[in-house]
Parts: sequence; structure tokens; C-alpha cells
Amino acid sequence: MSDQPVPKQFVLADDVDHLDEPWCHVEKLCNPESTGSQRLILARATMPPGEAHNFHRHPGREEIIYVLEGTAEQWVGRQKSLLGPGDVALIPANVPHSTFNVGATTLRFLAILCDAETEGPFTVDVFDEEPWKTLRPPADYPEYEPVRGE
Repeated sequence: MSDQPVPKQFVLADDVDHLDEPWCHVEKLCNPESTGSQRLILARATMPPGEAHNFHRHPGREEIIYVLEGTAEQWVGRQKSLLGPGDVALIPANVPHSTFNVGATTLRFLAILCDAETEGPFTVDVFDEEPWKTLRPPADYPEYEPVRGE
């Protein structure tokens, strides 16, 4: 018998897993645990004004950020852009990136990542390393323990 979840083609609102990070609320809409997805992860993030997901990277995973509402100061490597509803950022695998809610309203966005299954940690924090800590000073989350990678 396999430990893999039975594939699930539909995820209803009542079945969504929720996670609270210091910077935002995350709704895990599609991932290997909830649907049996082998390649894709889909999450919806809700970030209050002034909050930020500081510079981090995803080893072995590409990511797309799709803004639903609000204004994001989105960094991909050393490049930044202000994104609004309907705007997209493509983040190559292992490239440091960050999202800051610089607007006066809540920022909501979708994060789509592929591949779902890779070796190592899901996220590696780099916000306290150069050049990232100088490029855009990180938001302060004293209770957060950074995740380190290889």
C-alpha cells in the first residue's frame, strides 16, 4: 500500500489548509499533501499593509506570483517592480526574491510553484545576507527563526 494521497481533482473552500506566517496568511490550495499533485503547488497569500516576505529562495522550484489585489513591491534577484492586480512575476529556481506590501490596503496574490517535490528545504532565507540586506532592508520579525540551506 502506498503512502501517497489519493489524487483529488477538486479542493472546496472548507477543505483548504491554512497557515499563518508572521508576514501573511497562506491558504494551501493545491499541493502533494492535499491533492496528490506531483508537480504543482498553488497557494493564496493575504498580506496586511507594511508586511513583507523578506528575501528567500526556493531550491529546485520555479515560482509565479500573480497579484489579485493590492500593491506589491516585488523583487526578483536585484530587479524590482511595483505589481498590481493582474500583474505577474516569474521567479527562476533558486533565485532570491521578496514581496513587500507597500500599499495602504491588503495585498492578495497567488503563488504557483513547480516542482512540488524536490530535495532540501522548501524555502531558504537569505534576507540577512549581502547583497539582500542592503538592497532592501528586511522587515523585522523577532520571533521568526530563519531557515538555512546547503
